[in-house]
Amino acid sequence: MENKKVLATVGGREITEQDFELLLNSLDPQRAMQFKTEEGKKQLIQELVSQELFYLEAVETGLDKDELFIEEAKRMQDNILKQFAIHKVLKDITVSEDEVLEYYNSNSEMFKQPETVKASHILVDEEEKAEEIAKEIKDGLTFEEAAKKHSKCPSKDNDGDLGFFSKGRMVPEFEAAAFDMSIGEVSAPVKSQFGYHIIKLVDKKEEHKKDFNEVKDQLTQQLVAKKQQETYLNKVNELKKEYEVVIND
Repeated sequence: MENKKVLATVGGREITEQDFELLLNSLDPQRAMQFKTEEGKKQLIQELVSQELFYLEAVETGLDKDELFIEEAKRMQDNILKQFAIHKVLKDITVSEDEVLEYYNSNSEMFKQPETVKASHILVDEEEKAEEIAKEIKDGLTFEEAAKKHSKCPSKDNDGDLGFFSKGRMVPEFEAAAFDMSIGEVSAPVKSQFGYHIIKLVDKKEEHKKDFNEVKDQLTQQLVAKKQQETYLNKVNELKKEYEVVIND
């Protein structure tokens, strides 16, 4: 197997590709990126070599017989055994697609998406200026060009695009106008606390229910996690009947 490939040998002990991968995966992802080059790999192998040298000296000097080491090693072994036992109980838990579908159909309200609109706008301080811009657009200037030229909103760098939004996300006056428009329509100036908006409705999505295939993977993970939690708690309660538990105040 590839992960058994020997990368170095120190005092007769082999450092394998698997050892390298384990060390790489233990690093913070951002730091790990630095070691994914050939030079980075050489640095990590040198680190593994250094660790093996410390290991060999520790054995030679009897550090593995030190009382503190033995106690710490026992604690670590106990913790690994606990996690291994839990993993063994939970690892084979699955849910069928029928179970996921049944949950989806029984909880349809959870998957409803509200009506959303996609709008662009041009924002200025004065009503007179807004009226002038509206006339420019009517006379042939594209909305996008007008946004770049006149709008004081940072969205002007993106042709005034505000993306999709649902009700409750924008100031009331802007929202009322946007949700009452037709796709492609450009509004008259709309006053809000921020100034005067000229709005273009780009797209509209009616309220809808997310398709099962959109949420199947996420739901599967959630239901597996729920079943694992139930199994875990049931096992704990079963074990409490077998072993005495005393919690001291």
